[in-house]
Amino acid sequence: MPWCVSCDKYLSPNSVSVVGTCSSCGNRVIEGDDKEVKSQKIPWHFWVFVSAAMIYLGWRLVEGLWVLFT
Repeated sequence: MPWCVSCDKYLSPNSVSVVGTCSSCGNRVIEGDDKEVKSQKIPWHFWVFVSAAMIYLGWRLVEGLWVLFT
Protein backbone atom coordinates (compact mmCIF):
# COMPACT_ATOMS: atom_id res chain seq x y z
CA MET A 1 0.00 0.00 0.00
CA PRO A 2 1.41 3.44 -0.92
CA TRP A 3 2.79 5.44 1.98
CA CYS A 4 3.62 9.16 2.03
CA VAL A 5 6.44 9.84 4.49
CA SER A 6 5.97 13.61 4.73
CA CYS A 7 2.16 13.39 5.23
CA ASP A 8 2.65 10.32 7.46
CA LYS A 9 -0.36 8.44 6.09
CA TYR A 10 -1.37 5.62 3.80
CA LEU A 11 -2.83 6.55 0.44
CA SER A 12 -5.30 4.74 -1.73
CA PRO A 13 -3.84 3.67 -5.09
CA ASN A 14 -6.23 6.04 -6.89
CA SER A 15 -5.00 9.08 -4.96
CA VAL A 16 -1.37 8.58 -6.05
CA SER A 17 -0.56 10.49 -9.24
CA VAL A 18 0.65 8.77 -12.39
CA VAL A 19 4.26 9.74 -11.71
CA GLY A 20 4.12 8.35 -8.16
CA THR A 21 3.73 11.51 -6.11
CA CYS A 22 1.38 12.34 -3.26
CA SER A 23 -1.67 14.38 -4.23
CA SER A 24 -1.41 16.51 -1.06
CA CYS A 25 2.26 17.42 -0.76
CA GLY A 26 3.78 16.34 -4.10
CA ASN A 27 6.59 14.23 -2.59
CA ARG A 28 7.49 10.77 -3.89
CA VAL A 29 5.41 7.94 -2.46
CA ILE A 30 6.95 4.65 -1.34
CA GLU A 31 5.45 1.18 -1.40
CA GLY A 32 5.07 -0.83 1.82
CA ASP A 33 8.62 -2.25 1.71
CA ASP A 34 10.42 1.00 0.77
CA LYS A 35 10.09 0.56 -2.99
CA GLU A 36 9.15 3.66 -4.95
CA VAL A 37 5.82 3.46 -6.75
CA LYS A 38 6.30 2.99 -10.47
CA SER A 39 4.27 4.99 -12.93
CA GLN A 40 1.57 3.11 -14.76
CA LYS A 41 1.88 2.61 -18.50
CA ILE A 42 -0.98 2.53 -20.95
CA PRO A 43 -1.61 -1.10 -22.02
CA TRP A 44 -0.97 -2.08 -25.62
CA HIS A 45 -4.56 -3.18 -26.24
CA PHE A 46 -5.75 0.37 -25.55
CA TRP A 47 -3.77 1.56 -28.57
CA VAL A 48 -5.22 -1.28 -30.67
CA PHE A 49 -8.70 -0.09 -29.71
CA VAL A 50 -7.86 3.55 -30.48
CA SER A 51 -6.43 2.68 -33.91
CA ALA A 52 -9.45 0.48 -34.75
CA ALA A 53 -11.80 3.29 -33.70
CA MET A 54 -9.90 5.80 -35.84
CA ILE A 55 -10.04 3.49 -38.88
CA TYR A 56 -13.78 2.97 -38.36
CA LEU A 57 -14.52 6.67 -37.93
CA GLY A 58 -12.36 7.52 -40.94
CA TRP A 59 -14.28 5.05 -43.06
CA ARG A 60 -17.61 6.47 -41.83
CA LEU A 61 -16.37 9.95 -42.79
CA VAL A 62 -15.51 8.73 -46.29
CA GLU A 63 -18.95 7.12 -46.61
CA GLY A 64 -20.66 10.28 -45.36
CA LEU A 65 -18.80 12.48 -47.83
CA TRP A 66 -19.57 10.01 -50.62
CA VAL A 67 -23.31 10.20 -49.86
CA LEU A 68 -23.17 13.97 -49.47
CA PHE A 69 -21.51 14.66 -52.83
CA THR A 70 -23.25 12.05 -55.00
